[in-house]
Amino acid sequence: MKTSLILQKTSRFQSLFALILMVMAMSLASHSFLTTDNVFNVLRQISINLCLSLGMTLVILSGGIDLSVGSILALSGAVAAGLLKNGLAIHPLNLLVQFMVPGAIVAGALTGAALGWINGACITWLRLPPFVATLGMLSIARGLTMLWTGGFPITGLGDAFDFAGTGRLWIIPVPVWISAGLVLLFIGLTLRTRFGRHLYAVGGNERAAALSGLSVRRIKIMVYTLCGTLAGLAGLLVTARLDSATPNAGIGYELDSIAAVVIGGTSLSGGKGSIAGTVLGCLIIGVLNNGLFLLNVSPFWQQVIKGAVILAAVAVDKIGSSND
Repeated sequence: MKTSLILQKTSRFQSLFALILMVMAMSLASHSFLTTDNVFNVLRQISINLCLSLGMTLVILSGGIDLSVGSILALSGAVAAGLLKNGLAIHPLNLLVQFMVPGAIVAGALTGAALGWINGACITWLRLPPFVATLGMLSIARGLTMLWTGGFPITGLGDAFDFAGTGRLWIIPVPVWISAGLVLLFIGLTLRTRFGRHLYAVGGNERAAALSGLSVRRIKIMVYTLCGTLAGLAGLLVTARLDSATPNAGIGYELDSIAAVVIGGTSLSGGKGSIAGTVLGCLIIGVLNNGLFLLNVSPFWQQVIKGAVILAAVAVDKIGSSND
């Protein structure tokens, strides 16, 4: 009895223990790992995945999944870059609307929100499985990105726009400030609001939540809309960092975000998990990617190792669930 209680308490900190051990191992393996420049580099790199993973956490907590975040990221960044660089031509009116940086940013975020809302509508109104609905959106958004860009990158966006991806405030990269603010916002949203309580209720038992009077449809649409909005913000950060919107941006990013959420302790069955755990999961993925790169590990082996870590995290989650 005491052993099971100890295991249950220590399981809450398994992600933190894993992160500490990984940092220690990478520090011993590479002298350049714990340098100030590399630490900031890791934090800047994970800020993109953290934006995606915050939205993915909400989706998985609700009992769903979103495979389209990488493609939404690409389209949102491309829309913002295209409007900023070329404006919007309205041919019937013979009119060209030019966009400033704030307008382009809002347009990119709204693009992500709109695509996320469509995901939620397909899942709730058309009753499509989340896997199928978001897989379809993955293809649609990627195709729209190719059409919008013509298959070529959009570059030369200006210092004002690029500041969000490359600038620093008090030596700390701007993307780190942005992602930290989002983390605090969504911790409050999930733990201190009615929406957060309803989200956990829907993910824990959707039928019971509906019978208790909760609007499951509205909650799910909100969740997918927020996920799309955060993917749009991530697309803006990627575009600003590279000073370029590329048609192939975000490929495979959905896998890293799902991995971070699962490694952070959020259950794929829904209703169990936290934003804080997702932050730890993102740090683990970021440290793993950076450490393997510094050790000159082949990119192919990096994929193998990352897959093994994901499998181990899911296995631990299943073992923990069976013991509860």
